[in-house]
Amino acid sequence: MYFKKVTIITGHYGCGKTNIATNIALDIAKTGKTCTVVDLDIVNPYFRTADFKQMFEKMGIKLVAPIYANTNLDIPAMNFNLTSILINSDYVVIDVGGDDAGAMALGVHHDYLNNRDDVEMLYVINKYRLLTEDIDNTIELMRDIESCSRVKCTGIVNNSNLGLETYAETVLDSLEYADEVCKKALLPLEFTTFNKDLKVDIEKKYKPYPMDIYVKTLWNMV
Repeated sequence: MYFKKVTIITGHYGCGKTNIATNIALDIAKTGKTCTVVDLDIVNPYFRTADFKQMFEKMGIKLVAPIYANTNLDIPAMNFNLTSILINSDYVVIDVGGDDAGAMALGVHHDYLNNRDDVEMLYVINKYRLLTEDIDNTIELMRDIESCSRVKCTGIVNNSNLGLETYAETVLDSLEYADEVCKKALLPLEFTTFNKDLKVDIEKKYKPYPMDIYVKTLWNMV
């Protein structure tokens, strides 16, 4: 799997951003390259990349998170210089929260992000999540994120799943939906994710990306 220097992961609540960001960072680290994960879930979320700090450290991955990560304080505060991180890191994976605060925090750096060909912003979709089962709503939510961040999405990631109730058919039944989202958004499908323990035969054109499942949410989504 090829990733650009800066990979921004965004999408609606519960679509699986954090699990995808975690897998990408670990895959980059396995190549021997240095990687920094930036957690922009700056309004205290339920599940975030900051939860995996020890695992990242073991793999040589640097984690940068807001000063109130893993606390009960919902304060949109950042104690790091994102531009400096972007300039000085081999690879950067940015996990953007599913709210306006995370997107707006990203927007502070829109000039840098919009003027480089080594930056990608991937919009994660899940056919089975509330508000994104409808294609029009899915696109509208993406446009809202683009508007708040002032950064344009460059590709779609199909992460359609039903958590513990996900079977091969669950993933395969989402492929037409992903095609339609890409067609309407005028964006390419970058990859289709699925639990690597799941036996599913996906055509190469859907760019299968088997993942480990690290994030266990209250509703068993990944």
